Amino acid sequence: MASATAVTAVGAVVGMASGSEGKTTQTVDVAGATLLAEVPSGAQAQTISDNIGQQASAQQASADAAAKAAAEQKAAEEAARQKAAADAQAKADAQAKADAEKAAKAADDQRKAAEAANRSKARSAMAAVDDSAPAVSVSPGSVQDLARQIVGNDAQFQCFSQIVKRESGWDYTATNKGSGAYGLVQALPGSKMASAGADWRTNPATQIKWGLSYMNSRYGSPCGAWSFWQAHSWY
Repeated sequence: MASATAVTAVGAVVGMASGSEGKTTQTVDVAGATLLAEVPSGAQAQTISDNIGQQASAQQASADAAAKAAAEQKAAEEAARQKAAADAQAKADAQAKADAEKAAKAADDQRKAAEAANRSKARSAMAAVDDSAPAVSVSPGSVQDLARQIVGNDAQFQCFSQIVKRESGWDYTATNKGSGAYGLVQALPGSKMASAGADWRTNPATQIKWGLSYMNSRYGSPCGAWSFWQAHSWY
């Protein structure tokens, strides 16, 4: 705003210009007027403009840097979250796999234990049946006579006799310590003869019946079994 002195000076100049003659006017010193002195020069204005531009640039750069830092922090937080989620899932999967393997092993162990128990139970039951069967006291000659009666055909009996003589010597309790084969015809295992009777361990008649059935089914007849035995020393 112009000062009061400046206004007065302007008014005096205007009065003189209007031709007011014969009137004394007061001379006013306008050197101290501040109206134009307050307006910056061209160089000063440029300097001010440059300073304002630099401040604006600095503020923009600061804002950009802050925005970039915020974006990087957000990205880092998201990456950390995803990694934590992936680690948690991997841990859960590993635990689930370990639990499944443990459960499968436990089930397999239980199955094996049950099978072993069943086999043991079956052996015990078989042994109980066998042990309960009364022993049959017969001489070798009597066993041969029994076999002759069971086989029937004399020629087939002779073949049957040749095999039994070499396998057990007509001893119905003969046991092969190496293989575990048992009885007149050396059944392997001896428990196979249970299909002919529960007293297979103590009754030669049961062993003869099983041996005759085996020879007929596998070789057609005792003589067929004897032919094979002669070629291979087993049947």
